[in-house]
Amino acid sequence: MKKPIAFFVHHQGRGHANRTMAVAAEFARDRPVSVLTAGPHLFEGFSRDVEIVALPNMIGAAVPTPRLYAEPTPQVMHCVPLGLTEMRRTMRQILDHLDERGIGLFVVDVSAEIALLARIASVPAVQIRMHGDRQDIGHVGSYEACVGMLAPFDARLEQDEYPAHLRAKTFYSGGLCTSVDRVPDRAEARARLGLDPDREIVVAVTGGGGSGTPYAPLTVAARAAPDALWLTLGPTHREGHETDFSNLRELGWVPSVTEYLAAADLVVASAGDNTVHEVARVGGRLIVMPEWRYFGEQTRKAEALVRLGAAVQAPVWPGDLQGWRDLLARARALDGAALKSLYAPDAAARAAGWLEGLTDELWQGAAAAPPLRVVAAG
Repeated sequence: MKKPIAFFVHHQGRGHANRTMAVAAEFARDRPVSVLTAGPHLFEGFSRDVEIVALPNMIGAAVPTPRLYAEPTPQVMHCVPLGLTEMRRTMRQILDHLDERGIGLFVVDVSAEIALLARIASVPAVQIRMHGDRQDIGHVGSYEACVGMLAPFDARLEQDEYPAHLRAKTFYSGGLCTSVDRVPDRAEARARLGLDPDREIVVAVTGGGGSGTPYAPLTVAARAAPDALWLTLGPTHREGHETDFSNLRELGWVPSVTEYLAAADLVVASAGDNTVHEVARVGGRLIVMPEWRYFGEQTRKAEALVRLGAAVQAPVWPGDLQGWRDLLARARALDGAALKSLYAPDAAARAAGWLEGLTDELWQGAAAAPPLRVVAAG
């Protein structure tokens, strides 16, 4: 029997879960797979046979006493409040599952602390890599504790300062997009959506991991380019003082993001992994406006995209007409092929193949051979 592979999946937004499903769907059918998450609903309807382990939701759990609350966070960790029943139960459930199922590889998407927990529990782990300023000892320690890292993006997007010894143990799958629907050409997409075949169309899109695209700057954009049709996909964030314009329409969640992206002349998007690769898959011209994330994740990813000539960016959302006109002019000059080259249609399959190969390599001969050595420390 093949060694099982388990995933820890953070339940903020849908990106972590969608990525897990895309990769797990490519595993061999006789590979046992389990998912440990506080968002089991994110996996409803997933076609592959997986075991779902529902974890307690630790987010927002209250520290029970002021004295516990006053304890500082150690430098080697990031999110370890004291006295939380939910946290103890989460860690116990994870350890029990790793032990009872004899997990061969634990894929952590994402948590530095849980990657360290796996190493302490003597379970080989792989951490999903994300962009950002992660040179602190907590992140570096978790990377070093892992048997490898999986970067679901093109190696050209790697940050220059990422240490060489960690780069050497990182597998770059190429740009992983979780959408698999067919990409229509521009004319077909517009016809299917009932959009003007000749009008300039700008689509602003964001995922579900943040508060949404700020709406106020888009009202200025709509004035700056009044002949263009502006469409927003996903959530938007209003402050209450905005003026609406007829060429700016909020569509919310739509059945096919791909069709709207294919119909667009320009795309304004956050720098989330899947969002960027959604745009890359259609070869869009991208204005990337990173959302705030811990450790500057989206900011650093946006910088890498701009460095490669795959996107343009403004330091902040333009608040004046000329600022938007200048930004739009730079975006129109982009070659969509630069961004499209960062998307890899076989990324999920490549990631799955690497994870399965690594698992088998780690445990090759385990059933037949005795342990090489037992190390005990007092």
